Amino acid sequence: MDFNRSQEPRKMFEGNWKCGKCGAEITSLPFQPDEARLGQLLCRDCHRERKQSFRR
Repeated sequence: MDFNRSQEPRKMFEGNWKCGKCGAEITSLPFQPDEARLGQLLCRDCHRERKQSFRR
């Protein structure tokens, strides 16, 4: 299957959450967060940093 991201915009969920690592505000996410895992949410910067650490 060939998925083309430009065909359909990603659905965003609006809310008022905090990053579990740095405490930054998170106002939109590309997924509906699980209430039981709200403390594990990451802001874009912390998520990017975590992804890059796996590549090293």
